[in-house]
Amino acid sequence: MTPLESPFRDRGPVSNKVALDVLLHGDIDLVGRMPWSSNATYLIDVVFEQTTLQGIYKPSRGERPLWDFPDQLFLREVASFELSDFLGWDIVPPTVSRSGPLGQGSIQLFIPCDLSINYFDILKEPANHEVLQRVCAFDFIANSTDRKGGHCLWDAQGKVWAIDNGLTFHREFKLRTVIWDWAGEPIPQKILEDIQSLISSPLPDSFSNYLDESEREAMVQRTRMLLESGIFPVDPTGRRYPWPVI
Repeated sequence: MTPLESPFRDRGPVSNKVALDVLLHGDIDLVGRMPWSSNATYLIDVVFEQTTLQGIYKPSRGERPLWDFPDQLFLREVASFELSDFLGWDIVPPTVSRSGPLGQGSIQLFIPCDLSINYFDILKEPANHEVLQRVCAFDFIANSTDRKGGHCLWDAQGKVWAIDNGLTFHREFKLRTVIWDWAGEPIPQKILEDIQSLISSPLPDSFSNYLDESEREAMVQRTRMLLESGIFPVDPTGRRYPWPVI
């Protein structure tokens, strides 16, 4: 590869089923380490049968210890996908837990996109507001502590994705996000109907693989709070922002 060649490959849309099959069962080749990541994060090629996809690999052994989160943050990446999938929102790229070249970790489908475009750019297009409102509600339910602007991607098909979900699902309320544009406004009925399923139906058994009982209970409690208020979260302190914001 010459210095001018990009390690990232474009591709057409791929179904979640195909992506999950490839990520779970494919052979993995490390392409390179992703820059600007606080934890070890790698771009990989994953080959299964006749399909090659790129993924983002976050091995547990490359995680920087945090005082307020337990080890194995990669499990929260997988739980975030499970939550998005359970709600039917498809806003978190397919993500699995498996062993890779550097041990157990998460592997998430890589989303080809213009990495210079972030949440604040995506927000300018009114057609994106509906999905961004889902991300806003998702972050409250998942208790995202690090929703930076650069953690929202806009792919070549105009689809919005929410990535970098490792700092989520803490039992204590720690919400930090750049998404406050609908603070205090009514939550659309469709979003309320979707999240109602988190308290009216049993959580999938898979959640117990990634979150402990107290974390699962806290997620349900946050869901109840959102349903009871019926409005998007409000930050009266003005301090619930990540840093840096991009």
